[in-house]
Amino acid sequence: MNKGQEVIRLEHIYKDYPLGATTVKVLKDINLAVNAGEYVALMGPSGSGKSTLMNIIGALDVPTSGKYILNGREVEQLTDDQLAEVRNKEIGFVFQTFNLLPRLSALENAALPLIYAGVPKRERLERARQMLASVGLADRTDHKPNQLSGGQRQRVAIARALINRPSILLADEPTGNLDSQSSEEVMKLFDRLHDEGHTIILVTHEPDIAAHAKRLVRLLDGKILDDTGVETAAVKE
Repeated sequence: MNKGQEVIRLEHIYKDYPLGATTVKVLKDINLAVNAGEYVALMGPSGSGKSTLMNIIGALDVPTSGKYILNGREVEQLTDDQLAEVRNKEIGFVFQTFNLLPRLSALENAALPLIYAGVPKRERLERARQMLASVGLADRTDHKPNQLSGGQRQRVAIARALINRPSILLADEPTGNLDSQSSEEVMKLFDRLHDEGHTIILVTHEPDIAAHAKRLVRLLDGKILDDTGVETAAVKE
């Protein structure tokens, strides 16, 4: 993917959820474009719609109305199998709770997406070993999640998210369960990944975490309140 090429386009996205006899309108006319190589933070208070928007971008949920174009393809037109392939190969997910399998080693956890991609065992373990080394865990490949610190577990999760060389890395509150030192280490890793050309979209409610991004999209009551560079946003505070 060439830097600057559009990877995400959301046009007039609405998302409603039925709640008994009423309908909760979570997203209201969201328009957003993200280019390859961007580092974007989605911010907003609880209930602003940022996690719902992240789920739609990650093809984990579908909008009630509107159009979502991912890498030139309309997501609504994709079959279930095509969507599964998109989630496995084009988008890497990093969650607040790490979502590692407790009985698998760091190496096996990192290699998981390659099983679904049909990669032979020897190749997937070699790629997982290289990816863990790239996030500073070359000496932790055989450790189970309960033998790793929170920061190390999140780095295993990042290695897993990157293993299929996705065009987009989505991170939902990636430092939410970490202490301040581990948070800083994980964010330095995200900074390095951005410098290497990865497209990163980060959901956070913490201004110091959002400050690592180059672009800040603020949501309020299901709408985009503003969309600015982080430096500009800091001046506006």
